Amino acid sequence: MAQVVVRKLEEDVKVKLKRRAARHGRSMEEEAREILRNAVRTKSSPAGGLGSRIAARFRTTALEADVPELRGQVARPAEIGK
Repeated sequence: MAQVVVRKLEEDVKVKLKRRAARHGRSMEEEAREILRNAVRTKSSPAGGLGSRIAARFRTTALEADVPELRGQVARPAEIGK
């Protein structure tokens, strides 16, 4: 197994890591290992932008009507209760 030494770690970061480890019932060392594992875990597909994620979520949902193009139009407040 490899070892990593972290020098010049701010005291507040150390305190927060210790608290986080305690919440998860782990040592600080094990908590740091888990954080590093999660940081380098690869995803099966590259993360897209917000629009791509929204489109993927609603890909199987069909619309009943066309969505009008709103680009270039002035935003107006909603009219509620009229």
